[in-house]
Amino acid sequence: MARLQHILVIRLSAMGDVAMTVPVIKRVTEEYPELKITVLTRKFLAPLYSDMPNVQVYAAEVHGRHKGVAGLKRLSRELQDLGIDAVADLHNVLRSNILKVFFQLQGIPIKQINKGRREKKALTRRDHKVFKRLKTTHQRYADVFTALGLKIDLEKATCLHRRQLPPAVKDLIGKEPKKWLGIAPFAQHDSKSYPRDLMKEVLRELEKDDLKIFLFGGGSKEIAILKEWKMEFPHTVNVAGKISFGEELALISNLDAMLSMDSGNGHLAANFGIPVITLWGLTHPYTGFVPFKQPETNSLLPDLRKYPAIPTSVYGKSIPEGYEEVMRTIPSEQVVSKIREVLS
Repeated sequence: MARLQHILVIRLSAMGDVAMTVPVIKRVTEEYPELKITVLTRKFLAPLYSDMPNVQVYAAEVHGRHKGVAGLKRLSRELQDLGIDAVADLHNVLRSNILKVFFQLQGIPIKQINKGRREKKALTRRDHKVFKRLKTTHQRYADVFTALGLKIDLEKATCLHRRQLPPAVKDLIGKEPKKWLGIAPFAQHDSKSYPRDLMKEVLRELEKDDLKIFLFGGGSKEIAILKEWKMEFPHTVNVAGKISFGEELALISNLDAMLSMDSGNGHLAANFGIPVITLWGLTHPYTGFVPFKQPETNSLLPDLRKYPAIPTSVYGKSIPEGYEEVMRTIPSEQVVSKIREVLS
């Protein structure tokens, strides 16, 4: 394959999955500084890549002008007009496979992620479970670039630099000289969210510490809950719905630690080298979705002796009978103790 000059990276869908591309793409730009990269993803997520030289985002409008096969054909022409000479498909779903056909018809090489579906199925099935650590998603992404001839060493990957706080964030957070803790208490699925009463116990105990706690979330339901918590816990600042995504990233980059579920906010913080404490429910770190370069001891797990079928799925979409309360086996005292340990 001729020396590549401009590659397209495809990664649509969930914020956490897109966030995990960041340290990989950053390493590519460090090892191949002359290479131009276009990331096909949602426009909302463009601030993830704003610190990277030679990286631009092309917004996929999959519910608008890029909808359906005709829309994807239009999208493929638009991307080809950018002068791309290879494609790294980090998604490998129906949409990207349709795009693959259009690219191949034009002689543009494309390599796709191996999601490891068979081994993930073996890890998550109840009977004859093969309980072993799988390759990380970060490494699966890196393997796609290697297949294109862009070999990278993730061990040498560095984190994003801390960003300057914009005025809107400074006005929101105040000036008290305290340590900053982020808490992202929600996840896409209930099976991955810490029970609200236990999270309130965590907040109540942390009120005794000299901390400023930032509450992260999205959507009207989550925002309403966080507003109530803000009224109950004076040391908290609810940032949900109050600042832009780019401003939120700047705030996250200045935290001293983040408490997250198995969800996107943990990956956002890890990209900046912020210590991340992760609470796991029906999923498990062995599936490969641990935040980047975070120590294993920062992953707090349910009682696997009581719930031996964990992980029951990769993404936590369904809750098997009898597994509704798995996260209650992570005591609030354990969460608070780990936060204090990390912040110390």
